[in-house]
This record gives sequence, structure tokens and C-alpha cells, in this order.
Amino acid sequence: MTAVSAGTALVTGGSRGIGLAVARTLASAGYRVAMLARSVDELTARAAEVGGEPIVCDVTDSGAVSRATDAIVKSFSGAPDVLVNNAGIFDLATVEETSLVAFRRSLDVNLVAPFLLVHNFLPAMRERGTGHIVTICSVADRTVFPENGAYSASKYGLRALHEATRAELRGTGLRATLISPSAVDTPIWDQHSPDTRPGFTRRRNMLRPEAVAAAVLYAVTQPADVNVDELRISRS
Repeated sequence: MTAVSAGTALVTGGSRGIGLAVARTLASAGYRVAMLARSVDELTARAAEVGGEPIVCDVTDSGAVSRATDAIVKSFSGAPDVLVNNAGIFDLATVEETSLVAFRRSLDVNLVAPFLLVHNFLPAMRERGTGHIVTICSVADRTVFPENGAYSASKYGLRALHEATRAELRGTGLRATLISPSAVDTPIWDQHSPDTRPGFTRRRNMLRPEAVAAAVLYAVTQPADVNVDELRISRS
């Protein structure tokens, strides 16, 4: 007997960390999942493990995002039922040490790319009358830490984008959820060595990616007339 799909989902940054955990969790729940990332070999391998569809794309390239959008619409015969904007970068530097290039790249990956994907898929979602946009944000979308100038600027902006989208979608049947976790133990920390930096959460005390994935699954599986506006999760 062929399993009935729970729907379709696109997860950005799907080759590792939170994105991979979300893709795996949604696939296990019966979703047909497209996984978007720029690392060809890693993405292909992880997609094969999950049973997802790899979509290679550099989210800082608007042309590549448009081509990826077209590929997903063709594969899914329309916009995904669930869009999980997860791809992100995390650099540590004081404001005076942050270059313009680094600042712009943080905005491009963490804020502009989610905007492009929402902008590209929202018309089809509206026409269909269903769709769920899930934004993976951060504790840094409401609390600013030293050396987080670029990162927090992008995450505060991402929160604002979510809030505007949610306000515009109210009453349409479409849903928007913001998930703001505290520090999560993913490869994004590899270059920063938090275990040896004063004031940083040790990796063993961080959330696991699967906790964020469980929050995503909770939000998207609520009854159609229920919108989970925001989930803040932290290590107990």
C-alpha cells in the first residue's frame, strides 16, 4: 500500500544542523520534502538518507533562488504546503571589526533569502488558499549579545518580516510561525569554540537540532484554523 503524503515541504539549509533535523522529522511524518542547500555532495548524501529531494542553490544569488523556485514548483506541481526558512550564517565580531562585506552577507543569507522565498511562493499559496511559512529565528531576534551586530541585525529584521507577513495573512487561511530557539548544538558553532569562550553556552548544554524540528512539526500539524504565532524554546 502506498503511504499517503502529509503534504509537501521545502526546508532551506537542509543539508546539516537544524535544517537536516527538520527535513528528517517532516519526512518521517509523511511529508514529501525538498531540501535546499549549496553544498552539492553533502546535500545529495543527506537527501538520500532522508528520502528528500535535493535542490542545490546559493541563497545569496537571487537568480539561483528564482531557478530553485521554478524547480520546486515543477516538482511539487505548485508551491510547497510548508516553507521552512532555516538557512543562516553566524559570524562573531564587534561592530568595528565587522566589514561591510561580512555585514551584507549576513543580511543576504539570514534576511534577504527568506524574503525572496516568501515573495516567490506566496502568490501561489494565496491562490490555493493554504500554506504555512515557518521562520527559524533565534534568541538573538530579541536579545543582543556582544559581537552579534550583524547577526542580531539580520535576526531582528527576520522577526519583523515574519510579523508583517503574519499580519498580512490573517484571515486568509495561510499561516506563519516564528520559532526562536536558544543556542542549538550544530556545525555553525565549529569555528567559534564556545566551550572555551567566556560567557558562551557550552555545547553540551545547548538544545539539540531535533528539539527545533519537533517544534516545527508541532506548529505545522495543528488544525487548519489554528496558527501558532511564535514558539520560544530553550534548554530546561
